[in-house]
Parts: sequence; structure tokens; C-alpha cells
Amino acid sequence: MFTGIITDVGRIESVETRGDLRVRIGCGFDLADLDLGASIACSGVCLTVVDKGENWFAVDVSAETRRRTAPGLWAEGAALNLERALKVGDELGGHIVTGHVDGIGEVASVEPVGDSQRIGFVAGPELARYIAAKGSIALDGVSLTVNEVEPLPDGGVVFAVNVIPHTAAQTSFGTLAPGRKVNIEIDILARYLGRMLDTRASAM
Repeated sequence: MFTGIITDVGRIESVETRGDLRVRIGCGFDLADLDLGASIACSGVCLTVVDKGENWFAVDVSAETRRRTAPGLWAEGAALNLERALKVGDELGGHIVTGHVDGIGEVASVEPVGDSQRIGFVAGPELARYIAAKGSIALDGVSLTVNEVEPLPDGGVVFAVNVIPHTAAQTSFGTLAPGRKVNIEIDILARYLGRMLDTRASAM
């Protein structure tokens, strides 16, 4: 489990094609207490550490993970929002994030509002019902609050979040621009409530 509070921005140093992709990620974490097999969220994707060095760790990225995550995410030089898994007693500063991507969104707009940025995203019909104003959402692993939601003719939605300067500086969001794809994880409560309602409807 994670909280969506990013603690480092890593950068992909190398990508090796095997059966899966072996991705080496440079980071600023103290990895002395990081065991092989531990989980790290990489831009919202929960991955297993399979190797490590003094200032890097490696993960294997399967074809299924690549298919379900934002295009271009696993390229050499790409920046990744990093968060180590929760430990018992850690502060829950964001919201419960599982590291399982529900879909891919696209940046629609970036507008300055005071010192912050109002960023609009487009999400498809498969996620639209789970996105609500004042609800929580994880975008590339970052815990954010949805400010407003507007429906689209195709059943999708445009929703907006506010990114303060601190968040922009501590994540990859400082370089977001229209057209950029992002990983979306909906709130876990919304996911299970949606499933319950679907099951109830099918039983009627």
C-alpha cells in the first residue's frame, strides 16, 4: 500500500529487453534497508525491486504492465514519481493508493491560478463514473483532490486538479503539458462501491 505522497523523482538509467523489460532507476533513496522483493510505486505502478546498488534499483516491467500504463513511461531518461511502500506506523498523508493503474488519462490544459496550476485531464467512459468533485485520485502516483468534473459527449469526463508549487517541485508535474499521458488510479472506495452496484444491478 501507498499514500500518493511522492518522496523522490527517479530517472530511468537503462532499459534492457529480456522476456520482460529490466528497468534500472536512479534515485536519491537510502537503499541500505531496502530488501530485494520490496515494493516501490513508480509513477503509480507497484513494482518489485529485483536488484539494487548504491543509488539505483531495478525492476522488471511485464508486457501486461506496459500495455496498461502511459505510453513512453518506460523509456530511458524518463522521470518517475517514486514512493516506497507504507510501513506500520507511517503517517497516512494522502489517501490509500494500491499501485494498480485503472486507466490512462491525457492532460487537456495547464493554466496558472495564483502561484499554483490548474491542470485539466480527460478520462474515458470506463473511469468517468468513479471520478467525483472533492474525491481523491492518484495521477502518476500523486495523491490529488478533484476540484471539478464535466461530462463529455462520448461518456468520458474532463476533470481538474490544483497543483501547488511544492507538489510541482517534488514530482514530475512541473513539466506537464497538454497531450501528455498519465496513469490514473481511482479511489479504492469508489472502485469497490462501483463493483457492488454492478453486481446488484446484474442480480435484478
